[in-house]
Amino acid sequence: MINYNGKLLSGKEAFLTPENRAYNYGDGLFETIRVINGKIMFWEDHYFRLMASMRILRMEIPMSFSPEFLEQEILDLINENNLQDQPVRVKINVHRNPGGLYLPESREISYLIRTTHLESPFYTLSEEKSIVELFKDHYIMSGLLSTIKSTNKIVNVLGSIFAEENDYDNCLLLNEKKSVIEALNGNLFLVKGNTIKTPPLEDGCLNGIIRKKLIEILKNTEEFTLEEVSISPFVLQKADELFITNSIVGIKPITKYRKKEYSANVAKALIGKLNTKARLD
Repeated sequence: MINYNGKLLSGKEAFLTPENRAYNYGDGLFETIRVINGKIMFWEDHYFRLMASMRILRMEIPMSFSPEFLEQEILDLINENNLQDQPVRVKINVHRNPGGLYLPESREISYLIRTTHLESPFYTLSEEKSIVELFKDHYIMSGLLSTIKSTNKIVNVLGSIFAEENDYDNCLLLNEKKSVIEALNGNLFLVKGNTIKTPPLEDGCLNGIIRKKLIEILKNTEEFTLEEVSISPFVLQKADELFITNSIVGIKPITKYRKKEYSANVAKALIGKLNTKARLD
């Protein structure tokens, strides 16, 4: 079952029209969330990012869209799908209502909530290989729009096809200034000694929730120094570690970029801290 505008529907039922603005113009956004045994991980951060993204896209936020309302909508759907005692991936899509061409007739929105079962209740560090390459066919433009999870992800789609065609497990994306900003499916962190670097939001990287949480963790430790700085492709092979973060996998180490192979010692140390923060937040 899915939740479309508060109504429970079978996933096979038609609920999008040919005039859907997310389909026609990319006039939409989404939020991906992890839920464990009925607890929405980092819910406050996800909720406020969703609200901020809707404001950036000049959408009209319904009066009913309180954190309590959306939380209950998510939990009710999880219960309806008999996933209340399991780890769950939740995706919330928001799109502006049909009408108009580029200029919408209305700024009101509709929403869709879906659930998928996950294997692990907590973040675990994958030991699978993760070989990456730069995706240089198209760039992400730096600026505020690139920091939100809009439904316009064509660069990520093309980068994923490039990775599959060339036997890579992921790709790193560049902005128009040729700085590395993120991976296809998450934020990028670079480790060199005791210094950990991640691209700043001004470079166009996603304003990721796990990125935010790791920054909070690192700022409260004396073991590492965090820097939010632009990352040149030339420094990638000088790093000790590279890893990717997102709300579903947590931390994913990169094992190889070109001829350089990386360790995962810092990633292993941080995954435990991230799980602790997820339980306490």
